[in-house]
Amino acid sequence: MSNKNDGSAKPTGENATEFGRSMESKAQFADARRQATDFVGEGGPLSVYRLVPIAAPNDPRWQNALNQGEVLVAARSSGDARVVAAGCELDYMEVDAAPAEGVSTLDASAFRDEKLYTVIEVEHAKTGLVRGLMEGNISVATIKPVQI
Repeated sequence: MSNKNDGSAKPTGENATEFGRSMESKAQFADARRQATDFVGEGGPLSVYRLVPIAAPNDPRWQNALNQGEVLVAARSSGDARVVAAGCELDYMEVDAAPAEGVSTLDASAFRDEKLYTVIEVEHAKTGLVRGLMEGNISVATIKPVQI
């Protein structure tokens, strides 16, 4: 779409940004179409990331999130490592509960909060890994059903 305002340009619905066109973005969008915990197979090299809680135990942010301890994941990037870890938690659509907003509770995971968890790259671009949880225990008790 042209920036000219003379009426000669017709809107095309496209813009010149590159958002979402990188290989990583396309892969993450494809993965988001599936359950985050589904097997996504072996692709290119993945890195190994450790997610470590950094907030103090009495930090008020823990009131809304469960401290899962340290976990090790194979992922495409540090941001993807957060997505992978969050995907291992129970999503509201799997129980009789509802989120405060949106269609998933994955965005509300403590793993997605940089003030609760930090991400440390342990190994870079390793082949033969499968994207997912490698070490640690991630509880599915992050959501309480409305009927017990």
